[in-house]
Amino acid sequence: MTAPSTPAVHVTGVRKSFGTTEVLRGIDLTVRTGEVVAVIGPSGSGKSTLLRVLNHLETLDAGTVYIDGELIGYRLRGNKLHALSETEVRRQRSRIGFVFQQFNLFPHLTALENVALAPISAQRRPRAEVEREARTLLERVGIGELADAYPRRLSGGQQQRVAIARALALRPPVILFDEPTSALDPELVGEVLDVIRDLAHGGTALVIVTHEIGFAREVADTVVFLDAGAIVEQGPPAAVLDDPQHPRTRAFLSRVR
Repeated sequence: MTAPSTPAVHVTGVRKSFGTTEVLRGIDLTVRTGEVVAVIGPSGSGKSTLLRVLNHLETLDAGTVYIDGELIGYRLRGNKLHALSETEVRRQRSRIGFVFQQFNLFPHLTALENVALAPISAQRRPRAEVEREARTLLERVGIGELADAYPRRLSGGQQQRVAIARALALRPPVILFDEPTSALDPELVGEVLDVIRDLAHGGTALVIVTHEIGFAREVADTVVFLDAGAIVEQGPPAAVLDDPQHPRTRAFLSRVR
């Protein structure tokens, strides 16, 4: 069990560049256990890169990321950070849920098999136990009857719900959502937001990159406004979305409302 005082996510001084472009410029962020954080901001502000850094899909240029008290991607020896092996990084990733924009389901596996794969292969949990839990999770996201369907037979909204069940199957302390509705037809957005809305009361920390400002206002405990690779403003939704203090936040919200 995680001690209540241990944050689900603790980010300090994170910097990341691609070539000469600095995409993240000294990010500090703490997400409490069970907290829902919505990350908003213009295209190119570093939102997706921030999520990818959290589970070490992108390496850091500087700073540290801790998930559930564990340093991600590195081992600290004395005052020096040493990169972990890919095997160790994969083990760490197996405890961090990630829901991508494009679903990223394996087309040759059924919905049930997609959900069960990582707990069986990466976490070495018993197949029978994992498959029982996977069926329960598919029921939880409203598609239990589609457990044996392949992704090509599923709508975009159904595929994204499989992806959410897959993330939950890892029993992670945090789930990262990267614009989870951006690849969906407008009529399917609501069903996925409903699932995430339900998860927001489940005790798992959620970090959600989203352009759905109304949704962020409704479900988030904290809204983070990211611009040009830096956190410009953060706080409760009522403060950041309804009474923003920074001119850049006000300008962004005036364009998206």
